[in-house]
Amino acid sequence: MSQQSTHPMEPSRRLPRVRAILLCLLPALVAAVGAVMWHLSGEGRRLNISITFPGLLAQLGIMTSLLIVAVVAIRWRFRERFQQGCMAGEEARRVAHRQFLQRLDHELKNPLTAMRAAANGEDSAQSRAIIDTQSQRMSRLLTDLRKLSDLETAPLSIEDVDIEETTRDAVAAVEQELAARGETRAFDVTFPEAPWPLPTVRGDGDLLYSAIYNLVSNAAKYTDEGAVIEIRGSQRQGTVTLEVADTGIGIPAEDVPVVWAELSRAANARSRPGYGLGLALVNTIVSRHGGSAALSSRLGVGTSTSITLPIA
Repeated sequence: MSQQSTHPMEPSRRLPRVRAILLCLLPALVAAVGAVMWHLSGEGRRLNISITFPGLLAQLGIMTSLLIVAVVAIRWRFRERFQQGCMAGEEARRVAHRQFLQRLDHELKNPLTAMRAAANGEDSAQSRAIIDTQSQRMSRLLTDLRKLSDLETAPLSIEDVDIEETTRDAVAAVEQELAARGETRAFDVTFPEAPWPLPTVRGDGDLLYSAIYNLVSNAAKYTDEGAVIEIRGSQRQGTVTLEVADTGIGIPAEDVPVVWAELSRAANARSRPGYGLGLALVNTIVSRHGGSAALSSRLGVGTSTSITLPIA
């Protein structure tokens, strides 16, 4: 199951428009064919029409009025469609905001409940430890949300960024974190060498590293020992694409469209650590660099996440 992307107009939608255009051109086509045939027949009939000045003035006034009516009607129609689009967009933003608040309420309610229970516990040392742990969890969540919000407007430090080097640094960092926890994952990192390596991209090196790190870290988080994690770089039509694919737990089909939203997590991922901010951060960073992100997944089979960036 994969997220939908923008495609060219489907034939079923294109055909009615073609028919409408042909219908509009039909009178002109018939008139042109008739005129050519008449001319070729050699018949030289002429039609002389005389009209008085008052009659001409009246006809001009009528034609002008009809033209104005047509223009006003078209403007009204475009304005109506524009307003409908604005209303639909505003409603979509309100729905997304409500969903975000619901997810935030859920994320904050769990640590608050644990802290409240600990405050009423008899073991003061254990209660203090629980309160300290949960307060740190809430602090990290709020800090990450603030960072995500700042990313949308923060200035970028633009430079030439080597995607291969950045990716290998991110993989090394994830491997070190796994080793510190006594875990390992097998990463297969592949970048083209012939006929030339990937070109650099223009962007903020630290932010692009953060985006790639999150993709690699996610792949490691949602896979187990023995899983395959492949990282592939490619170049196509003025862009560089980095794909991170794994044979992990996958994402339920109904959760795939919403995993890019803040604090949104797949139903089968909630038992694993995290707040659901990683992909939202990736999407924000890539969008600010003029790129795009995509994800496809099959439950129980694996997930493929990719980012595409314009080359320098």
